[in-house]
Amino acid sequence: MNTNKTWTERATHALIFEVLAVSMTAPVLAWVLKVPMAHAGLLTLMISLVAMIWNMIFNSLFDRIERHWRLVRTMGMRVVHATAFEAGLVAIVVPLVAWWLNMSLLDALILDIGLLLFFLPYTFVFNLAYDKLRAALLKKRAFANT
Repeated sequence: MNTNKTWTERATHALIFEVLAVSMTAPVLAWVLKVPMAHAGLLTLMISLVAMIWNMIFNSLFDRIERHWRLVRTMGMRVVHATAFEAGLVAIVVPLVAWWLNMSLLDALILDIGLLLFFLPYTFVFNLAYDKLRAALLKKRAFANT
């Protein structure tokens, strides 16, 4: 599969991922934490912006490693991809959550683990679907150009 993606495509990928994620997590976070929807919404928006930037950086680096080592996106590689992405995001997001919700880093980590239980499978399924749709679109374009 062609892994050469433009920054516009990477930004579109990240934006779709985050819009879906925020729309699913903000209401649940507000309910679980018993905070106003606006407070939970702003937190998820901040996390989303961090995640979008991390998404573009991480996927660009991952694609380079993938090309350099001639890796194939097997199911095992997809698990590695999703896990590595989320581990990096946890390291960035936990201090933000602790600050925003005025809680300890440990409490923020526990909350983030809860979010992680949603995001690991979400990241895996979203990227699998995205890659399949992208491959189909590239194949359709190649067919149309012949």
